[in-house]
Amino acid sequence: MQVAVVTVGDELLVGDTENTNATWLGARLTERGATVERVVVVPDERGDIATEVATLADRYDAVVVTGGVGPTHDDVTLDGVAAAFDREVVQHDDAVAYFESHDGYQFADLTDGTASLPAGARLLENDEGVAPGAVVENVYVLPGVPDEMKSMFESVAEEFDGTASHVEFVHVDAPESSLIDPLDEIQAEFGVTVGSYPGDGVRVKIQHEDPETAREAADWFRERV
Repeated sequence: MQVAVVTVGDELLVGDTENTNATWLGARLTERGATVERVVVVPDERGDIATEVATLADRYDAVVVTGGVGPTHDDVTLDGVAAAFDREVVQHDDAVAYFESHDGYQFADLTDGTASLPAGARLLENDEGVAPGAVVENVYVLPGVPDEMKSMFESVAEEFDGTASHVEFVHVDAPESSLIDPLDEIQAEFGVTVGSYPGDGVRVKIQHEDPETAREAADWFRERV
Protein backbone atom coordinates (compact mmCIF):
# COMPACT_ATOMS: atom_id res chain seq x y z
CA MET A 1 0.00 0.00 0.00
CA GLN A 2 1.49 3.31 -1.11
CA VAL A 3 0.70 6.31 1.10
CA ALA A 4 1.35 10.04 1.05
CA VAL A 5 1.36 12.22 4.17
CA VAL A 6 0.31 15.88 4.07
CA THR A 7 0.96 18.10 7.08
CA VAL A 8 -0.81 21.44 7.10
CA GLY A 9 0.30 24.59 8.86
CA ASP A 10 2.12 27.87 8.34
CA GLU A 11 3.90 27.21 11.64
CA LEU A 12 5.56 24.13 10.14
CA LEU A 13 6.84 26.02 7.12
CA VAL A 14 8.47 28.80 9.14
CA GLY A 15 9.91 26.46 11.76
CA ASP A 16 7.80 27.61 14.70
CA THR A 17 6.64 24.02 15.23
CA GLU A 18 8.66 20.85 14.67
CA ASN A 19 6.91 18.46 12.30
CA THR A 20 6.73 15.52 14.70
CA ASN A 21 3.42 14.35 13.23
CA ALA A 22 5.07 13.48 9.92
CA THR A 23 7.83 11.55 11.69
CA TRP A 24 5.38 9.62 13.85
CA LEU A 25 3.07 8.81 10.95
CA GLY A 26 5.96 7.68 8.78
CA ALA A 27 7.14 5.26 11.45
CA ARG A 28 3.65 3.98 12.28
CA LEU A 29 2.64 3.47 8.66
CA THR A 30 5.89 1.64 7.97
CA GLU A 31 5.25 -0.62 10.96
CA ARG A 32 1.92 -1.50 9.37
CA GLY A 33 3.71 -2.48 6.16
CA ALA A 34 2.58 0.54 4.15
CA THR A 35 5.11 2.39 2.02
CA VAL A 36 5.28 6.14 2.59
CA GLU A 37 6.11 7.62 -0.81
CA ARG A 38 5.64 11.34 -0.09
CA VAL A 39 5.63 13.73 2.85
CA VAL A 40 4.41 17.22 1.94
CA VAL A 41 3.99 20.39 4.02
CA VAL A 42 1.43 22.94 2.83
CA PRO A 43 0.30 26.30 4.23
CA ASP A 44 -3.08 27.06 5.76
CA GLU A 45 -4.50 27.89 2.35
CA ARG A 46 -7.62 26.20 1.02
CA GLY A 47 -6.46 26.24 -2.60
CA ASP A 48 -3.01 24.82 -1.85
CA ILE A 49 -4.52 22.03 0.24
CA ALA A 50 -7.06 21.20 -2.46
CA THR A 51 -4.44 21.07 -5.21
CA GLU A 52 -2.02 18.89 -3.25
CA VAL A 53 -4.67 16.49 -1.97
CA ALA A 54 -6.27 16.06 -5.39
CA THR A 55 -2.91 15.23 -6.97
CA LEU A 56 -1.82 12.80 -4.25
CA ALA A 57 -5.20 11.08 -3.90
CA ASP A 58 -5.07 10.23 -7.60
CA ARG A 59 -1.50 8.93 -7.37
CA TYR A 60 -1.46 6.91 -4.14
CA ASP A 61 -3.59 4.31 -2.42
CA ALA A 62 -4.19 6.58 0.57
CA VAL A 63 -3.38 10.08 1.77
CA VAL A 64 -3.13 11.01 5.44
CA VAL A 65 -3.64 14.71 6.13
CA THR A 66 -2.98 16.20 9.55
CA GLY A 67 -3.40 19.73 10.88
CA GLY A 68 -5.81 22.61 10.36
CA VAL A 69 -8.86 20.74 11.65
CA GLY A 70 -11.22 22.76 13.86
CA PRO A 71 -13.45 25.84 13.94
CA THR A 72 -10.85 28.65 14.08
CA HIS A 73 -10.12 31.05 11.21
CA ASP A 74 -7.01 29.20 9.96
CA ASP A 75 -8.51 25.70 10.18
CA VAL A 76 -9.26 25.26 6.49
CA THR A 77 -8.07 21.71 5.89
CA LEU A 78 -11.53 20.14 5.61
CA ASP A 79 -12.54 22.90 3.19
CA GLY A 80 -9.48 22.17 1.09
CA VAL A 81 -10.08 18.41 1.08
CA ALA A 82 -13.73 18.94 0.18
CA ALA A 83 -12.67 21.18 -2.72
CA ALA A 84 -10.25 18.49 -3.93
CA PHE A 85 -13.26 16.24 -4.55
CA ASP A 86 -15.69 18.98 -5.63
CA ARG A 87 -17.76 18.58 -2.48
CA GLU A 88 -19.41 21.02 -0.11
CA VAL A 89 -18.72 21.23 3.61
CA VAL A 90 -22.01 20.60 5.38
CA GLN A 91 -23.30 19.94 8.86
CA HIS A 92 -22.74 16.20 9.15
CA ASP A 93 -25.54 14.10 10.66
CA ASP A 94 -23.12 11.61 12.24
CA ALA A 95 -21.11 14.44 13.82
CA VAL A 96 -24.26 16.02 15.21
CA ALA A 97 -25.41 12.69 16.64
CA TYR A 98 -21.95 12.09 18.13
CA PHE A 99 -21.88 15.42 19.92
CA GLU A 100 -25.49 15.16 21.08
CA SER A 101 -24.80 11.77 22.66
CA HIS A 102 -21.40 12.69 24.10
CA ASP A 103 -21.39 13.20 27.86
CA GLY A 104 -18.65 15.82 27.69
CA TYR A 105 -20.25 18.24 25.22
CA GLN A 106 -23.42 20.22 24.73
CA PHE A 107 -24.00 20.48 20.99
CA ALA A 108 -25.64 23.89 21.31
CA ASP A 109 -22.50 25.25 22.98
CA LEU A 110 -20.07 24.13 20.26
CA THR A 111 -18.43 26.68 17.97
CA ASP A 112 -20.18 26.97 14.59
CA GLY A 113 -18.71 24.55 12.10
CA THR A 114 -17.43 21.98 14.60
CA ALA A 115 -19.92 19.40 13.28
CA SER A 116 -19.32 20.27 9.60
CA LEU A 117 -17.52 17.83 7.31
CA PRO A 118 -17.22 17.30 3.55
CA ALA A 119 -20.46 15.92 2.14
CA GLY A 120 -20.52 12.13 2.21
CA ALA A 121 -17.46 11.88 4.47
CA ARG A 122 -17.02 9.20 7.09
CA LEU A 123 -16.77 10.65 10.58
CA LEU A 124 -13.67 9.94 12.67
CA GLU A 125 -14.34 10.51 16.35
CA ASN A 126 -11.87 12.52 18.40
CA ASP A 127 -11.33 10.70 21.69
CA GLU A 128 -8.65 13.14 22.87
CA GLY A 129 -10.24 16.44 21.79
CA VAL A 130 -13.34 17.95 20.23
CA ALA A 131 -13.01 18.53 16.46
CA PRO A 132 -13.74 15.34 14.49
CA GLY A 133 -11.74 14.03 11.58
CA ALA A 134 -13.03 12.52 8.38
CA VAL A 135 -12.38 10.06 5.57
CA VAL A 136 -13.14 11.34 2.09
CA GLU A 137 -12.57 8.77 -0.66
CA ASN A 138 -9.00 7.60 0.11
CA VAL A 139 -8.03 10.67 2.15
CA TYR A 140 -7.86 10.51 5.95
CA VAL A 141 -8.06 13.89 7.67
CA LEU A 142 -6.72 14.02 11.24
CA PRO A 143 -6.18 16.85 13.73
CA GLY A 144 -2.77 18.44 14.14
CA VAL A 145 -2.60 18.18 17.94
CA PRO A 146 -0.25 15.19 18.36
CA ASP A 147 -2.25 13.30 21.01
CA GLU A 148 -5.45 13.74 19.03
CA MET A 149 -3.78 12.78 15.77
CA LYS A 150 -2.25 9.61 17.24
CA SER A 151 -5.47 8.45 18.86
CA MET A 152 -7.49 9.05 15.70
CA PHE A 153 -4.94 7.31 13.51
CA GLU A 154 -5.01 4.24 15.73
CA SER A 155 -8.78 4.04 15.19
CA VAL A 156 -8.15 3.46 11.47
CA ALA A 157 -4.68 1.90 11.57
CA GLU A 158 -5.94 -1.48 10.39
CA GLU A 159 -7.00 0.12 7.11
CA PHE A 160 -3.31 0.57 6.24
CA ASP A 161 -1.46 -2.59 5.36
CA GLY A 162 1.32 -4.14 3.36
CA THR A 163 4.28 -6.39 3.94
CA ALA A 164 6.08 -5.36 7.10
CA SER A 165 9.88 -5.51 7.20
CA HIS A 166 12.14 -6.40 10.09
CA VAL A 167 14.81 -3.76 10.73
CA GLU A 168 18.31 -4.05 12.14
CA PHE A 169 20.61 -1.07 12.75
CA VAL A 170 24.41 -1.19 12.71
CA HIS A 171 26.45 1.79 13.91
CA VAL A 172 29.75 2.22 12.06
CA ASP A 173 32.51 4.56 13.23
CA ALA A 174 33.87 5.21 9.75
CA PRO A 175 33.26 7.55 6.80
CA GLU A 176 30.19 6.77 4.73
CA SER A 177 32.35 6.59 1.60
CA SER A 178 34.18 3.57 3.04
CA LEU A 179 30.95 1.57 3.11
CA ILE A 180 30.17 1.60 -0.60
CA ASP A 181 31.55 -1.86 -1.33
CA PRO A 182 30.21 -3.58 1.85
CA LEU A 183 26.76 -2.13 1.21
CA ASP A 184 26.77 -3.44 -2.35
CA GLU A 185 27.92 -6.84 -1.11
CA ILE A 186 25.30 -7.18 1.62
CA GLN A 187 22.51 -6.45 -0.83
CA ALA A 188 23.84 -9.01 -3.29
CA GLU A 189 24.41 -11.62 -0.57
CA PHE A 190 21.16 -11.34 1.36
CA GLY A 191 18.72 -9.40 -0.82
CA VAL A 192 18.14 -6.86 1.92
CA THR A 193 17.28 -3.18 1.61
CA VAL A 194 19.89 -0.86 3.12
CA GLY A 195 20.19 2.79 3.99
CA SER A 196 23.11 4.75 5.44
CA TYR A 197 22.67 7.85 7.58
CA PRO A 198 25.78 9.84 8.48
CA GLY A 199 25.98 11.81 11.70
CA ASP A 200 27.99 10.68 14.71
CA GLY A 201 29.54 7.93 12.62
CA VAL A 202 27.17 6.20 10.20
CA ARG A 203 23.93 4.46 11.13
CA VAL A 204 23.21 1.66 8.66
CA LYS A 205 19.63 0.43 8.38
CA ILE A 206 19.18 -3.14 7.17
CA GLN A 207 15.69 -4.49 6.48
CA HIS A 208 14.06 -7.59 5.09
CA GLU A 209 10.67 -9.28 5.30
CA ASP A 210 12.27 -12.24 7.08
CA PRO A 211 13.61 -11.31 10.56
CA GLU A 212 16.26 -14.04 10.49
CA THR A 213 17.61 -12.83 7.16
CA ALA A 214 17.83 -9.28 8.50
CA ARG A 215 19.69 -10.46 11.61
CA GLU A 216 22.09 -12.63 9.62
CA ALA A 217 22.81 -9.76 7.26
CA ALA A 218 23.46 -7.39 10.18
CA ASP A 219 25.86 -9.85 11.79
CA TRP A 220 27.63 -10.34 8.46
CA PHE A 221 27.96 -6.59 8.04
CA ARG A 222 29.33 -6.02 11.55
CA GLU A 223 32.10 -8.52 10.91
CA ARG A 224 33.24 -6.64 7.81
CA VAL A 225 33.20 -2.98 8.82
